[in-house]
Amino acid sequence: MFLGFSIDAWITIATVLGLFSTLLMTKCRSDVAFLGAVGILFVTGVLDAKEAFSGFSSTSVVTVGVLFVVVAGLTHTGVLQWIVKYLLGTPNSYSKAVTRLMLPVAALSSFLSNTTVVSLFVGIVKMWSKKLGVAPSKLLIPLSYASGMGGVCTIIGTPPNLIISGLYEENTGVAMNILATTIPGLFCLAVGVLSVIAMQRLLPDRKAPESAFESTGEYTVELRVPSDNPYIGMTLAEAGLYHVKGGSLIKMYHYDDMQMPVTEDEPVMGGDHLVYAGQIDDIIEIAYDHQLVSADHHVFTASELDNYTQLRTAYVNFGSSLIGTKIGESTFEKDHNVMLAAVSRCGERIKEAPRDVVLQAGDTLLLICQKHFKPSTSSLDKLLHFFDSDEVPNFGYGTIISTAIMIAMVVLSACGVMSLLQCAFLAAAGMMICRCCSMDQAMKAINWDILMVFAGSAVLGLAIQKTGIAESMANSILHACGNNPLTVMIAICFVATFITEFISNTAAGAMFFPIVYDSAEKMGYEPFPFLVALMIAVSSSFATPIGSPTHMLVYGPGGYRFSDFIRIGLPMNIIILAANIFIVNLVYPLTPLH
Repeated sequence: MFLGFSIDAWITIATVLGLFSTLLMTKCRSDVAFLGAVGILFVTGVLDAKEAFSGFSSTSVVTVGVLFVVVAGLTHTGVLQWIVKYLLGTPNSYSKAVTRLMLPVAALSSFLSNTTVVSLFVGIVKMWSKKLGVAPSKLLIPLSYASGMGGVCTIIGTPPNLIISGLYEENTGVAMNILATTIPGLFCLAVGVLSVIAMQRLLPDRKAPESAFESTGEYTVELRVPSDNPYIGMTLAEAGLYHVKGGSLIKMYHYDDMQMPVTEDEPVMGGDHLVYAGQIDDIIEIAYDHQLVSADHHVFTASELDNYTQLRTAYVNFGSSLIGTKIGESTFEKDHNVMLAAVSRCGERIKEAPRDVVLQAGDTLLLICQKHFKPSTSSLDKLLHFFDSDEVPNFGYGTIISTAIMIAMVVLSACGVMSLLQCAFLAAAGMMICRCCSMDQAMKAINWDILMVFAGSAVLGLAIQKTGIAESMANSILHACGNNPLTVMIAICFVATFITEFISNTAAGAMFFPIVYDSAEKMGYEPFPFLVALMIAVSSSFATPIGSPTHMLVYGPGGYRFSDFIRIGLPMNIIILAANIFIVNLVYPLTPLH
């Protein structure tokens, strides 16, 4: 024993701290990090084989996996798109716009993946904001907040709820009702909507990143090689026409034959057309120095594309391996058969050669891609996030059928006819039998990376409980709070809200579950109210863009800075924490154990 902890406890503490440090300070994949943490606990003997891999057979983890299939059925039949099309409308004030946006988003997020809902709404909100004359940055943070607050309204709405309810069932043998968090969640949502409206001045008024690309023709120039040019016969590199100051060669035409992507060993021929993107002054200087002449017109504008290519915008993901790199120093363009035309940061186009820009999280890239390019069929979706998808589902009988299946799943589970897992399996089977989604689409919809994180989180919670860390922390909290249940609830929820700003809310839920459960039992109170408050607390991450995957999705499109989230997020954290404690104690009064 050392400082009251066993060797196994210290190994667990070191593993948890190492895991969080890895996720915060490296680009390591989260699923790999969690699997590594589980491996350490198993190899060091902290957990035996059954305990170490119990997360993979956990009811809550399996439920999450099956629900991915249900969501696939709803997505491919156009249910989400139908809701977006008919619910937003044209409100005549900001407060009405926020309400019309946040309520349907929260309703969808109560049953579907928050990330799926936000991904769908981002593109719609960007177009909607132009129609309303409101900066997208005024609506995208509320969009992300709504998905998080809506997710806590049902047990299936967000992964931490499933993890915590699953652990509660394992410890007590009693299953939580699917609507156990509905009333507290709806109250916090109402408070959140009113708070966003009241604090709208704290939301930044930033130009949309895409607006920097609206006048593409202003910085994309087509030049022609005259027949008497002295550089004919040389390669682009030898002629000094490939790596140029202030610009990038994005296309080359040998007569009518387009070369893409362009390589530096392409020969220069008379009549060639070279298309450069970059700073106009620098490109004109290139033309003068290399005796190039202007072609008839610019090939690219936002509304004029040729028959072979398309312009696509994408945002650099948090954790992407592109962060801190220059496209010009990598094989990115060649590997993915795309060309980088421009880079925008916080709504302003960066005025230097695109390939020389050191990329940051949230940067917007303007890419020139093949006409039939689809990000989902390439490895690009691991590096960048595309929102302008060409895949538009058709509305029809499938829309009605998938909606009916979803409603039936919720009703059967809420009424206690079947367990949530049984209902989810039936719903998933129904989606495939009724052809709301194919088997291939169902399997592709299952995010195995996320399931690995969920399973690892459950195992970490088990290790914290088994090694006595939870009991020790519970004793410390009780000692500091004077054994007062309300004070203990406030203290734990406050810490959980802070922690979840920096780590996965699923991991925070699994880590705090044993601490909350032990604290409640030691005080002689039923743990249920404490756990409902914990569910809301670990999903109340508003103050940093890394606090939620949905924040990361809106960070680039909104042209946000890190400080933008802090400015409005810190007050939101305090407001929702107070609302959480108030409503949970009102709906679920603290009850002594019998």
